[in-house]
Amino acid sequence: MKVLVTGAAGFIGSHVARRLAETKRCDVLGLDNLGDYYDVALKRARLAELQPLEKFRFMQADFAEAERLDSIVAHFRPDYVVHLGAQPGVRYSLENPAAYTHSNLVGFASVLEACRRTPPKHLVYASSSSVYGAGARAPFRETDDTDQPTSFYGATKKANELLAHSYARTHGLNVTGLRFFTVYGPWGRPDMAPTIFARALCAGTPLKLFNHGKNLRDFTYVDDIVDGVVRTLLHPPAEAPVPPARIFNLGHHRPVETLLFVQILEQLLGRTAQLELLPPQTGDMLETCADLTRVTAAVGYTPKVPLEEGLRRFVAWFKTYYRA
Repeated sequence: MKVLVTGAAGFIGSHVARRLAETKRCDVLGLDNLGDYYDVALKRARLAELQPLEKFRFMQADFAEAERLDSIVAHFRPDYVVHLGAQPGVRYSLENPAAYTHSNLVGFASVLEACRRTPPKHLVYASSSSVYGAGARAPFRETDDTDQPTSFYGATKKANELLAHSYARTHGLNVTGLRFFTVYGPWGRPDMAPTIFARALCAGTPLKLFNHGKNLRDFTYVDDIVDGVVRTLLHPPAEAPVPPARIFNLGHHRPVETLLFVQILEQLLGRTAQLELLPPQTGDMLETCADLTRVTAAVGYTPKVPLEEGLRRFVAWFKTYYRA
């Protein structure tokens, strides 16, 4: 079984590639452009963990380059495609929307077109809880209105879902989008809350908490997300008159305040935070919570790692990698 994983040097992508390659039933080809949105050394360190795996190969490539991606897919002929490559970050999308247009719109269109020309059994791609946007009420359900994203990043992910739907109907692709909810764990991105908070705690610098630390987030441990991705990948949509373009939430369904998140980190690191409590920030959602009814019924997804255990594992990795 051959699986193409885009964003393989990224946070979630590297974990998914490892899980698939370690089964020894999958030949995994990982793609990543090693962009410099954050420290490329972290991406290379993730790849260094993957390189010893017999069933993993890596190719540096930008999936937004349509002709090259089409050639790669046509040559490799994957049975399954996991598209996790994207330009991430809600706040950065306010500053540099062009990066999101390139990766999340042009890039996603390139992936769809390559899959149209060389169809896999199933294409699974990363969407985001950011699509729920203004007016969303927790718990978020896949059937909720998602026409009012509050960030350009969320808007690009909503566009991905619409493009996937059109390709499923027009070209018969089996496609599933996964709306991730605040993923954390070892090898996490440096621009995400766990690493930002842990660095501030270790350095003794002020820690900014927007909305006075009262934002509720459905923190989901990366191993649970990987389990959901792999389960979904191996269960393509059942064909109706035309293959459907499914959407699933992947979260933990137990949101906590960011202030509590920081307090658990304080205990694990043995440090006290210097908190700077600030008003809500533009583009932020005040609460996220995933309704998991649909994905549990379809593929049996059930998150298993509680926040305290997940943060313990994250802190152990953080101390080692950053020598904190």
